Amino acid sequence: MLAYRLLSGFVASVAFLLLLWKTPAVVVFAVILLLGLGGQAEFYRMLRRAEVPVFTVVGAVAGAALLAVTFFTLGPLGRGAVAARELEWGVLLATLLAVFLRVFPQKYNPRPLETMGCTLLGVWYVPFLLNFVSTLAYTWEPGGWGPLPETGRLLLLYLVVTVKCSDIGAYTVGRLIGRHKLIPRISPNKTWEGFIGGLAFSMAASCGFSYFCHGFLGKVPLPMMHAVVLGLLLALVGVVGDLFESLIKRASHTKDSGTVVPGMGGLLDVLDSLLFGAPVLYAYVRIVLQ
Repeated sequence: MLAYRLLSGFVASVAFLLLLWKTPAVVVFAVILLLGLGGQAEFYRMLRRAEVPVFTVVGAVAGAALLAVTFFTLGPLGRGAVAARELEWGVLLATLLAVFLRVFPQKYNPRPLETMGCTLLGVWYVPFLLNFVSTLAYTWEPGGWGPLPETGRLLLLYLVVTVKCSDIGAYTVGRLIGRHKLIPRISPNKTWEGFIGGLAFSMAASCGFSYFCHGFLGKVPLPMMHAVVLGLLLALVGVVGDLFESLIKRASHTKDSGTVVPGMGGLLDVLDSLLFGAPVLYAYVRIVLQ
């Protein structure tokens, strides 16, 4: 299992670097769309295993529309953040109305509230949070149909490296010296020792970025003091994202969200910490660093 995990991690790392530096915008969007719809499908599948009926098609269409309007409005079309937010609100409102209208004709659904709520949660949990990848990529520099702009590339690279170093630190330290369970009711394998190891690895990665990039990620400043804070913050929200997915898996009696990634499980098993880290990084940069 460890060999599969290492091989999957290596392949994913190479693909990610190529995606950031060499890939046209349309291909980047195609990858984001596949990740969003794939993760959303895994989420809905786990809900069905927990015997919660959901509107999979309605949720998938809404998720795809949400990802598309954000990416193309901010990126290749270059219409700016205000236009992107307005279109996102329109998609979310249309999704709400579509879910309400879809539940009206059902005669034999004993759990309509769970159906509506969990269908909407699938849109907010995966596509909405994943949308902040596009927001990080295109907010600080105009995009086009070519590769991502420099600031967006560096922000996304910083996000993935910092969050995944937290995951690696938690896994490694937890396996070596983990003794005290963190929250066994939700995730029996996580330990306090692993949690502290994840914090340390994440802060080290964040400080390394600040040092080697001379305090700047493109046009975004990253002084060493803020690198420490961000490293700690991203590790914490990464744990929250991991525990949230673990809660869903336990409720649906599922070990992994899928089998797409050998040695790691499904797409959500890989994305869970990043989904929560992306909006937190964006908010920190916009509110604190700028």
